[in-house]
Amino acid sequence: MKVILNFFKKIISSAIKGAEPVTAPADGAVRIYTRSEHNISRAQISDNALKVLYRLQKEGFDAYLVGGCVRDLLLGREPKDFDVVTNADPDQVRKVFRNCRLIGRRFRLAHVCFGREIIEVATFRGASEEHNDKQVLNKEGRLLRDNVYGTIEEDVWRRDFTVNALYYNIRDFSVVDFVGGMDDHKAATMRLIGDPDMRFREDPVRMLRAVRFAVKLGFKLDPECEQAIHNDVQLLSSIPSARLYDEVLKLFLSGYALQTFEMLRHYGLFGVLFPATENSLAVEDNGFPRLLLIKALENSDNRIAEGKTVTAYFLLAAFLWEPVQMLAKAKMAQGEVEYIAYQDAASEILAGQIRSTALPRHISMAMREVWNMQPKFHARIGSKPSRLIGHPRFRAAYDFLLLRSETGGAEPELAEWWFKYQHASDNEQRKMTQPPRRAANGKSGRKRSYQKKAKDSASKTDS
Repeated sequence: MKVILNFFKKIISSAIKGAEPVTAPADGAVRIYTRSEHNISRAQISDNALKVLYRLQKEGFDAYLVGGCVRDLLLGREPKDFDVVTNADPDQVRKVFRNCRLIGRRFRLAHVCFGREIIEVATFRGASEEHNDKQVLNKEGRLLRDNVYGTIEEDVWRRDFTVNALYYNIRDFSVVDFVGGMDDHKAATMRLIGDPDMRFREDPVRMLRAVRFAVKLGFKLDPECEQAIHNDVQLLSSIPSARLYDEVLKLFLSGYALQTFEMLRHYGLFGVLFPATENSLAVEDNGFPRLLLIKALENSDNRIAEGKTVTAYFLLAAFLWEPVQMLAKAKMAQGEVEYIAYQDAASEILAGQIRSTALPRHISMAMREVWNMQPKFHARIGSKPSRLIGHPRFRAAYDFLLLRSETGGAEPELAEWWFKYQHASDNEQRKMTQPPRRAANGKSGRKRSYQKKAKDSASKTDS
């Protein structure tokens, strides 16, 4: 009863203060799903997460699992990590657990460490009352709010999507639903809590999260969420480029890169993250730029599905390869030497990309090395192949050559030669890299043979 009363107080308070609109369940009540009404079992929950939950409860605090772990458990999936929320403040949590450290400045979190596993414990977040009276916007139009502690009834409104706002109560093993998240979960729908436009102005990265979750879970976006993304896509440009780089890794290195790419383009978000690539896709020739990128995304997803590693710099090199080529060709048309044109083009494209997503220096350097090695694959005579194969980035550069040859950007014969060269013995490698034999007159044997064939053909014609 107390929970329900607090819920209605929240709605009334929000209406009076002009806070964001909220969407309550159809019957206006918080819904508690008992153990028999959901499929979450304690056997699916990390032992260490259970230790944290039970210990907090024993010390007289409320303790819940919340967010993605509850969502994934309902889907029968194994969560990547387990997040706990409680009414204990961070200092109280630290007193309960000796293996605890506090992190964060604006909003402190407790990390309870069990070897390599970390259980994150957060205190319920509250509504920032002063900002309900007077909303604060930054110069890009983003809505700013402070983080303050509160109750579970307030905490739910600080979360983003309804399916991420389900609370598993360790006290009675129930699932507590304030915003219709269970219904949306059953309907496979990503729906924002509150007004979508306002939630995206609070944090435009939620647009990327909406796409990432929808692809990962196989859910669809709520129509109001879709419309808000179309309206607010440019707000994403106000996010620090370093944060967007982190989001790019989550989007494309989770095993759903191809679907994510298509959905990002559908909503106009990809162009904010990779403007040069989006421009190159708009003027693609015979589909080659798109084919190379699609193939790179497919390969990345396949490797992750097979449990293999995927390097961020390789995929990012594929994203930006066509813009580099287009700019290099334009520079060569103006008279620049090919090698210099590609060097300058790479520098300009990377500088522009860093303004959108802040690529770390070691990533951009690795991308540049992969690109710079592509023309060097044409040098197959003398000691150059031996030196190239010893380069630390050779394998990645060779894989990139294969990618180009499979999608029409390089001759298959070139990729085949390098495949044979890698697997040949030292003696065979020396034979493969020998220059053509020259005749006594100093002309190459290949040219002499061609001239002899031409002479024989001419004499036959005369006769």
